Amino acid sequence: MTTHDPLYLQIAESIADSIRAGALVRGERLHSVRDVARTRGVSMATVVQAYRSLEDARLIEARPRSGYFVAARPAALPEPETSRPPAQSQRVDVGALAATVMRMAREPGVVSFGAACPESALFDVERVRRAMNRAVTRHRTTLCQYPHGPGDEQLRRAIARHAVTLGCAVDPSDVLITSSCLEAISLCLRAVCEPGDVVALESPCYFGFLEILENLHLRALEIPTHPRTGISLDALQLAFDTQPVKAVLTVPTLSNPVGACMPLADRQRLARMVAERGVPLIEDVIYNGLAEQEERRRAVRSYDSSGLVMMCGSFSKTIAPGLRLGWLDAGRWRDKLERLKAATAGGQATFMERAMADLLTQTGNEASLRRLRSTIAARMDEARGLIAQHFPAGTRVTDPPGGFILWLELPKGLDSVLLYQACLAEGICIAPGTMFSATDRFRHCVRLGLGGLWDDAHRQGLRRVGQLACAMLAAKKGKALPLVA
Repeated sequence: MTTHDPLYLQIAESIADSIRAGALVRGERLHSVRDVARTRGVSMATVVQAYRSLEDARLIEARPRSGYFVAARPAALPEPETSRPPAQSQRVDVGALAATVMRMAREPGVVSFGAACPESALFDVERVRRAMNRAVTRHRTTLCQYPHGPGDEQLRRAIARHAVTLGCAVDPSDVLITSSCLEAISLCLRAVCEPGDVVALESPCYFGFLEILENLHLRALEIPTHPRTGISLDALQLAFDTQPVKAVLTVPTLSNPVGACMPLADRQRLARMVAERGVPLIEDVIYNGLAEQEERRRAVRSYDSSGLVMMCGSFSKTIAPGLRLGWLDAGRWRDKLERLKAATAGGQATFMERAMADLLTQTGNEASLRRLRSTIAARMDEARGLIAQHFPAGTRVTDPPGGFILWLELPKGLDSVLLYQACLAEGICIAPGTMFSATDRFRHCVRLGLGGLWDDAHRQGLRRVGQLACAMLAAKKGKALPLVA
């Protein structure tokens, strides 16, 4: 929270933090508008505006002639267990499943939970359009010029300022603009690894990481991962002691697919561990801006004094997915990474970089992020409630502190690939758990992306996924149920 935000947003955010932290429990009556206005020294209209924004996020509810109350949240659900991947590194062969799921997730008419992509309605499209128009008008000569070098200087300075929100002091000259966060990660891996090298990463992990490792002929060493606190540092230390780990690739904030957030003490320890071993760490910070609590947005890079941490990100989840611009803090590998980028993809369109710099430096950017986080939080709560009601008994679900991804651990014996196929036959797309590992583990798990459309068809679609899972589990136990809608 900053003092530059509108007063109503400051009030709303402080109340939202208390609700999500459990200090205000469901059904509890909030202070009256008059009392809050007097206590905080603001107008009653400001408090009403704050309460309305909390209503929009479904965190509170108004009861006629009674006041405002904390809205009911879904009952607590058991969380997935800590993963137990094999101790040895694996050759990566992701196959065609991930590509098929992503293709079907974007098919017209499909009720999609398969992709982790936010819908346009979550963003201020008009604000992005105006920034693009200004960039094209003011820098139209760049439309007929080859882009080159590490990226537009204005954008690199804007990203260095953005890095302050991650707790980092970044030199703009060390920032390299890329076409996406994935390209940034690929470049970093190419800079520090050779074919056959071992890369340690979370388990489960984002399937896009596995595709990069496969293309670069690198081996994946999956490290046990807790659904709340992330990668096990004790297990990673053991890997350092017993395996030829050449790099670590991690998402400390809202990891994909489990949504884990590493505690600050662990982030500091991780920076110290890689410094002691001289192992490069590639940190993906693409979801940091979606973390509900400010401390969870702090990057491991902020604790790095060795120069071994490379930080990669983009704004495709928080500002403008369609611009497809990524970035990396290259540090000691700046020159090598700049040469790699020039040799493979060249630069990006300068006017797009100027538009992104404009968006990043506009006032009200943090207020937009707050609204985005609140909207997504309400959606995630609703989805967890539907899962509690309609999925098989024994289903475990993550409860991430932000973001729009849920990881489900279904009862053992329920094959998520078969569930995916049954859902797809009814025009619903989910992501089977096998996509997120170099092994055949997580076959009873599912990732749900809730950043897309969220309407009655999607609510009914989520119910239907649960019904199909229940029917498949009953049939496996010899108690066949009809697969009725």
